[in-house]
Amino acid sequence: MKTLIMAGGKGTRVSSIASDIPKPMIPICGKPILEYQISCLINNHLKDLVIIIGHLGQHIKDYFGDGSRFGCTISYYTETEPLGTAGALFKLEDITGDFLLINGDLIFDVDLNRLIAFHQEKKALATLVVHPNSHPHDSAIIITDGEGRVIDWLNKEDPRQYYKNLVNSGIHIVSRELLETAHPGKEKVDLDRDILKPLIRSNRIFAYTTPEYIKDMGTVERYTQVSADIKNGMVSRRNLSHPQRAVFIDRDGTVNRLRGFITRPEDFELLEGAAEAVLSINKAGYLAIVITNQPIIARGEATIEELELIHHKMETELGKAGALVNDIFYCPHHPDRGFPGERPEYKIDCDCRKPKPGLILRAAKKYHIDLSQSYMVGDDERDIGAGIAAGCRPVFLTAEYETENRLREKYGPKLLVFKNLKGFTESMIKDNEAAH
Repeated sequence: MKTLIMAGGKGTRVSSIASDIPKPMIPICGKPILEYQISCLINNHLKDLVIIIGHLGQHIKDYFGDGSRFGCTISYYTETEPLGTAGALFKLEDITGDFLLINGDLIFDVDLNRLIAFHQEKKALATLVVHPNSHPHDSAIIITDGEGRVIDWLNKEDPRQYYKNLVNSGIHIVSRELLETAHPGKEKVDLDRDILKPLIRSNRIFAYTTPEYIKDMGTVERYTQVSADIKNGMVSRRNLSHPQRAVFIDRDGTVNRLRGFITRPEDFELLEGAAEAVLSINKAGYLAIVITNQPIIARGEATIEELELIHHKMETELGKAGALVNDIFYCPHHPDRGFPGERPEYKIDCDCRKPKPGLILRAAKKYHIDLSQSYMVGDDERDIGAGIAAGCRPVFLTAEYETENRLREKYGPKLLVFKNLKGFTESMIKDNEAAH
């Protein structure tokens, strides 16, 4: 598969770091951004590259040449006039089949074989690599259905209230068929607004969600963060070819105030310190994954759509603090019968309702999680049971000494007890720092 790298940007927002070279050539820990990209591509056996250059592009050609020094083949297309994020694609006549398209200002380490398999399975016109980020409030939001199909696209300026934190990362797989289907009718073309968003109606634009490390170099602050993440090894550790560590988090009473069954977004309120705690999990390099029983579906008290809106509010509120959850797994079942309006199809004895470990095991399979290096945190004894059954370290949240003593006596030293989620994350970070 051929890879196209869009490396013609001027990088005005990071010009204070280096204004005399193209943004993709800005050095991080001794290497330009583009070299990190090429290393990841080669590691995934993608060695046929085209770099699209423009502003100060000779610096890129002088450094990388024909690619032989790096173990790949590189050719170049030079934009004499800026063609936007997609204009050059319609100038390249030798593109056949599917190709990888990457923004040149990204630092990433991704298992691209998973992405390619997803794209091929979906027979997509284009597949966007999407992920939650720390600033969804000023990002374009991608909305998908249960199959990963893109069904809507909110630009930065579009109004939104509650939303799932899912953002286009700048990595795509595009088919030649898409270029033959799209007719921009102009030279300067914006990939998102002019091509991908109008083609949503084809039902063949898909989103591949990943927790792997992908961060753009749009600001000085992000440059500083990426530099630190490269030095501490977080960038490479997050590649899904490596086992991941996770903190599985119960929802009600752990992330939000316990108010019985929450059936409306208006009743959802983050606990004090919860967003800060989730942010600490993010910074420590653990996946933050919500694991929650939601019998309101089986009891007929809310629909799947209403539950997802509640979760959208949770992600929106966390995003305001720069925090994110990598995924949410919920059990909609409830075995007991006799509720008005109950839904019989959900009245089953399932394997996903805590204290059974089904949700945790499903997450572990999806994200290659090492359960022995992970935690299950919650305020209910069912959370402890699920964590132990899955092979995680169980963490119980309570401020009651009698409960703490009873549970310690029952579960022994493997049980960790804290007053709240923030208390646990503070302790976890100290332990991690001591271990390193």
